[in-house]
Amino acid sequence: MVSTQKKALSLVEIAQKTREAACQLSILSSEDRDQAIEAIAEVLETATPQIIEANQTDCKLATADGISTSLYNRLKLSETKLKATIIGVKDVKKLSDPVGNLQIHRELDDGLILKRVTCPLGVLGVIFEARPEALIQITSLAIKSGNGVILKPGKEAINSCQTLVKFIREGLKKTKVNPDVVQLLTTREEIGQLLKLDNYVDLIIPRGSNSFVRYVQQNTHIPVLGHADGICHLYIDQKADLEKAIAITLDAKTQYPAACNSIETLLIHQNIAPIFLPEIAQVLSNNQVELRGDEPSQKIIDIVPATEEDWKTEYSDLMLSVKIVASLEEAITHINTYGSKHTDAIVTEDNIAANLFQNKVDAAGVFHNCSTRFADGFRYGFGAEVGISTQKMPPRGPVGLEGLVTYKYQVTGNGHIAATYSGENAKTFSHKDL
Repeated sequence: MVSTQKKALSLVEIAQKTREAACQLSILSSEDRDQAIEAIAEVLETATPQIIEANQTDCKLATADGISTSLYNRLKLSETKLKATIIGVKDVKKLSDPVGNLQIHRELDDGLILKRVTCPLGVLGVIFEARPEALIQITSLAIKSGNGVILKPGKEAINSCQTLVKFIREGLKKTKVNPDVVQLLTTREEIGQLLKLDNYVDLIIPRGSNSFVRYVQQNTHIPVLGHADGICHLYIDQKADLEKAIAITLDAKTQYPAACNSIETLLIHQNIAPIFLPEIAQVLSNNQVELRGDEPSQKIIDIVPATEEDWKTEYSDLMLSVKIVASLEEAITHINTYGSKHTDAIVTEDNIAANLFQNKVDAAGVFHNCSTRFADGFRYGFGAEVGISTQKMPPRGPVGLEGLVTYKYQVTGNGHIAATYSGENAKTFSHKDL
């Protein structure tokens, strides 16, 4: 009797299929890729009840396992959050095609033409925590930029992600895009294997804890894009509008405390601290925020003492450390010492101070008179993001389409040889931009 059971593919075979599908995707037209993105949005809208049901199963299992509040908030996919994510998918479709853009068009000599043209990276390996909507965002950006993607979600979101990938692949079957461009891994053991696939995977994007991102960086030869921490600061300057400062502080801490762009430390100039600190402490207390403060703060309000470790901690919860500083320079020094180079902000009506802050703070995002919560690909108009990078080399900050393409140099001649341009009677290059 012949067995009809389908043999499971090895991770190498999955990576090979993804790469082959990505090669096919890279030569499709912009219209073909946009049709695929539209198909994804449509199938997710239709499958919303099944997706929500799968997510509720994940939430129940995670609760039984004692999941933290911050991780639960990331895991939970409400209908409102799903709708917003689908809108983001549609926004990605509207973005300009990042593939095939001519960056340099130059005549090197008569009949010898140089072009620099943008092209997809190839295959992305994305390892992310319990955020099902991240899978949707990453997949839409990958397809728009002509890349294949291998996804490994946190174990807490397995049911949600399996359901999402199932419907995404069903949607792609109705288009010219091979569904094999989207693959899902489900076991912890596959992470180590994925990190060794440098022959098939072109970029690893880890989204998780500091220790996990460090682990990824230290255990792969594949380029890694991402950030380990989201220790963001808000500095209230001595010339701040206190009404603005209260609204911005509240939003930056409580609008979504589990987000990597929410603030973890509040810095207050000593000249306004006696007035501002009691007011903001009361507002934050009314919103269930637990405060920890330095010694000067303790002299103004009743507050839990902060330790050195608090300045280094990403709470991802309704907790906030408070420090009183003597000057703008001290605030900048504190941020550059303890910050994660993610996003930091100043509240002030002094434009000179704001300009100094924005130029001297070393971070991917430096804001003036607005919440750090704006550090987001969707809010920047990228449609969505694959993650946020805090590295100095680009891409930096929220990474959208522009971070998922590279470029190649194309040179066309007519029998030209390099020897013609060397030696005693060498020809000279024209180097004329066309």
